[in-house]
Amino acid sequence: MKLLQRSLVARITASLLAISVMALVSIAVTMTVANSSRGDAAAINTAGSLRMNTYQIVAALQRYEQTPGSVGREAVTRLAERFTQRLDSPQLVGAIPEAGDHPLREQYRLIHLRWDSELLPEVNAAIEGDAVQAVALNATLDGLVGDIDRLVSQLEENTEAKIRLLSVLQIVFLILTAVVVAIVLYDIRHNLVAPLRQLVVLASEAARRNFQYRTQLKGSDELALLGRTFDTMAEELANSYAELEERVSRKKQELERSNRAMQILHDGSRTLYGGGNDLCESAAPMLRDLGQLLGLGPLRLSLNLPQEERPIPILATHSATRPDYCRDHDCYACLIDPRPLEIEHGPDSDCLLLPVSVGDEVLGTLEIWYDKREGLSDSTRRLLNALSDQLATALYLQRRIEEQQHVSLMNERTIIARELHDSLAQSLSYLKMQVARLERMQSKGVPHETQAEVLDELRTGLNSAYRQLRELLTTFRLKLETPGLQSALRQTTQEFADRMNIQVEFDYDVPPHLLNPNEEIHVLQIVREALANTHKHAQAHWARVKVCFADAKLQVRIEDDGIGLASSDSPPQHYGLVIMRDRAQTLGGELDVENRKDGGTRVALNFVPQTARLIALQPASQA
Repeated sequence: MKLLQRSLVARITASLLAISVMALVSIAVTMTVANSSRGDAAAINTAGSLRMNTYQIVAALQRYEQTPGSVGREAVTRLAERFTQRLDSPQLVGAIPEAGDHPLREQYRLIHLRWDSELLPEVNAAIEGDAVQAVALNATLDGLVGDIDRLVSQLEENTEAKIRLLSVLQIVFLILTAVVVAIVLYDIRHNLVAPLRQLVVLASEAARRNFQYRTQLKGSDELALLGRTFDTMAEELANSYAELEERVSRKKQELERSNRAMQILHDGSRTLYGGGNDLCESAAPMLRDLGQLLGLGPLRLSLNLPQEERPIPILATHSATRPDYCRDHDCYACLIDPRPLEIEHGPDSDCLLLPVSVGDEVLGTLEIWYDKREGLSDSTRRLLNALSDQLATALYLQRRIEEQQHVSLMNERTIIARELHDSLAQSLSYLKMQVARLERMQSKGVPHETQAEVLDELRTGLNSAYRQLRELLTTFRLKLETPGLQSALRQTTQEFADRMNIQVEFDYDVPPHLLNPNEEIHVLQIVREALANTHKHAQAHWARVKVCFADAKLQVRIEDDGIGLASSDSPPQHYGLVIMRDRAQTLGGELDVENRKDGGTRVALNFVPQTARLIALQPASQA
């Protein structure tokens, strides 16, 4: 019983077995009753024929009495034997129950007794020649016929009783089957169909992301257990879905915040890399906006300066006071939205120190205060690391630019000093010696004609010094007014072609952005100095400037068809070749001056550009 209460399958199986058993029992009973009724019709027919046979025997006896003879006697004998055979036939005996107290059995014995004791003796007596007693024979005949009629009626009633029993049994089994089917249908409706409908509704609601529906099934069968499991699963799914929605919303907000932070970093990088030395103007707005977006602050930037033993605070957000280094008291970048010290150093605050470094060189420290109850997410830490890297890159580039500017300034001063020493200083020294010579001649009373020669040398020296000064001023004031070296060189060749009134060819084949501005200036100055020498000394009718890049070197050629050089040394009081060689040495290259085979002079400059040198050194540094 407990199994039937706990298992819907067991109840349905038991119901099917009950219906099957009742069907089998009904079939077995029907077959039994049908088998027991087999032969009843034959028995009724046989019993009915006994009545006709009785009349035939009596009629045969009457005919035999009127016309005795062997034929009549044989007819009576044959009819009597037929009656006996029919009375003892298996059809009739088999249809009579074997129970001794059964009415059919008693009626059969009565007919058999009446035949054996009353009618059969008279038949035998009539056959043997005795006279037939008509009155007695009729009385016996009526009694036997009545008994046969009662036997036939009892046989019919017995058969009808079997049929009625069969009908009753069929009705009973039909009713039982209907009751079982009704119980099964009720059980299926309430314990199978209704729970399945609720489960389908639960599945449909879950498919629409509604996890609030519950089946609330009672009982202990399979569907009730499945319903409770689905209810628990729906509740867990509701909790999981709500948690996932919350996480997705949180991740979405975090992603939007990260995107806004990246936009702030991107916008800040433009002002940071182009802000020069003013970190207050370039970095302070970015740090303030980033701290406000991420809920951080204050943020402090300290730099490690080579001349200082401790980190120097450079910038701070949400500060109550100005930094000690502050140079502009009209700036309020650090004083916007100040925060009290108890918030900054309170029990719920914590500090994150990030090194602002490039490689192994630590340029400074970024100090970040935050609420330790909320903590710092991984994305926030990555953004802060990107901020520190960006600040480090900007500071590193700023220092490198300052160092490069300092080195360029020192190089340019060295070149100016050397050129002044090699040209104008020596001319002035020569003039000073001539002035001293003139003073001695005047003190000794040397004739005026002799002094005139010294005065001519002084005048020539002054003109040469003035010319050298103008050349130096022209060189020092030279700048690239047009974009790119190619345009500047084309303009230069056109200028000297107009000045010399000759054809100056120009051939330029150099990849873009190969030279830095310092290299372009030196190349332009060397070309101008070579063309100036051609204009002054070569007496040329043709010149060419060729600049190309081959074999990882920049090759510059300035040629003319002039008178050429007697030697590769500079003429007295002319320092153009010396200056060109100094510039070639500054570029890390070589300058060759030689006469052409076809006449004229060739100035050849070969050097490796800084960009090409860096490309050549990159694999070695990576290895």
